[in-house]
Amino acid sequence: MLVAGFPAEAFGTNCFVVAPAPGEQCVVIDPGIGVTDRLDEVLAEHRLQPAAVLLTHGHLDHTFSVTPVCGARGITAYIHPDDGEMLKDPTKGLSTDLTALFGGRLTWTEPDDVAPLEDGLVLRIAGLELTVDHAPGHTRGSVMFRSEGTCFSGDVLFRDSIGRTDLPGGSMSQMLASLRDKVLTLPDETVVLPGHGSQTTIGRERARNPYLREAAEAPRKGW
Repeated sequence: MLVAGFPAEAFGTNCFVVAPAPGEQCVVIDPGIGVTDRLDEVLAEHRLQPAAVLLTHGHLDHTFSVTPVCGARGITAYIHPDDGEMLKDPTKGLSTDLTALFGGRLTWTEPDDVAPLEDGLVLRIAGLELTVDHAPGHTRGSVMFRSEGTCFSGDVLFRDSIGRTDLPGGSMSQMLASLRDKVLTLPDETVVLPGHGSQTTIGRERARNPYLREAAEAPRKGW
């Protein structure tokens, strides 16, 4: 499997291109702010043709370029229905400060073709098989994508940390449940490619990430 990733111009959001091999179709995961030129370079370098855009959640820093990327190629954007409203109105996922920053200046168009993701779905696209794990907590519709020992964790899990839970739709109790049920169940050797920052492994995070320790130790009752 070929994976090429690079950070967006704003917020350092990681955009990933995933394909079976060079010269094949691919999927684009989380095309954020100002990524279109760099994305075109990566696609040309590896001779790839996008077949779909996959979104780990609906926050603007992960979805900003979804419509131009999809529209230029006539392809589908995939998102969990619980975050679908943010593709219609991105300000629904923003804090008050970020709404003030973006809200008055944001021109937004929803992609023409949007398809739903659900927990346990196996996406067979572009010669790839990616399993969808619904992992709410950062947003209600946050998901992770798994394929061939690699987990694209979005803003669920970072190296040494997790995504924030204080934005609209966030929930610390849901996040801990997701970490317990969706992250800690993965093999230690699983490579984690997060929505921000550098890659890690489940084993490293199991040993060092304080939030995973909290999730492992927290009782189920009351979650």
